[in-house]
Amino acid sequence: MIQGLFYDACDPELLRMRLECRVLLKQFNDADPADFATRAVILAELFGAQGNGVHIEPPFYCDYGSNVFLGDGVYMNFNCVILDPAPVVIEKKVMFGPSVQVYTAAHPVQAAERIKGPEFGAPVTIRENAWIGGAAVIRPGVTVGRNAVIAAGAVVIRDVPDNTVVGGNPAKVIKKL
Repeated sequence: MIQGLFYDACDPELLRMRLECRVLLKQFNDADPADFATRAVILAELFGAQGNGVHIEPPFYCDYGSNVFLGDGVYMNFNCVILDPAPVVIEKKVMFGPSVQVYTAAHPVQAAERIKGPEFGAPVTIRENAWIGGAAVIRPGVTVGRNAVIAAGAVVIRDVPDNTVVGGNPAKVIKKL
């Protein structure tokens, strides 16, 4: 799964891992908003790695959590979703608006293959100081460059160069910074 090969999402080990993730997410999403210490402990258990000063507004959702790696000072606003069968690396000082969605999971395009049930994943990397606008969607295999800005509502299907603003569906470069 992590290597980008086809996998069966109903594999008992993967089902167990997702259930453990759901338990931690429920604890995090239901925690007292003023209890930053408890929320930080839960996130430390959930993620593969987490830098200092990470702040995530609940509710937050992910598949496994263990494939998410956050740098220092990452901020995610309300209702963000990360589907992480493949690694998601979010470097330092990245900011997410509300309802941002990051997908590493994908399915075969051909219906005959898709209905057999295999899935595959491709990693997503978001480089330092990027700003992801509300309701943006980042698709499998994308790298978002340093200091890049993703406009609200954009659907990012290809890599985003450093120091650019992208927007639209599919997202395209609007300007260089």
